[in-house]
Amino acid sequence: MKYREVVRKLRILGCQERKRRGGGSHRKWFNPYSNGATVIPDWGGQDLKLGTVRTAVRRLGIEWQDFRNA
Repeated sequence: MKYREVVRKLRILGCQERKRRGGGSHRKWFNPYSNGATVIPDWGGQDLKLGTVRTAVRRLGIEWQDFRNA
């Protein structure tokens, strides 16, 4: 799954990207409903590992099925 797909689903579920304070390839995300936060790598067109995406979704307090169905 590419970063753009993950972003689209997170926005549908109400998550917000936090402002960046510098360079780098990772982006901070926050879920205001569960107060969960995580960092997700933005590797452009490369696929993110499934384990990385699942861990980020869990840290944001989102059920995996809800994320997949978004």
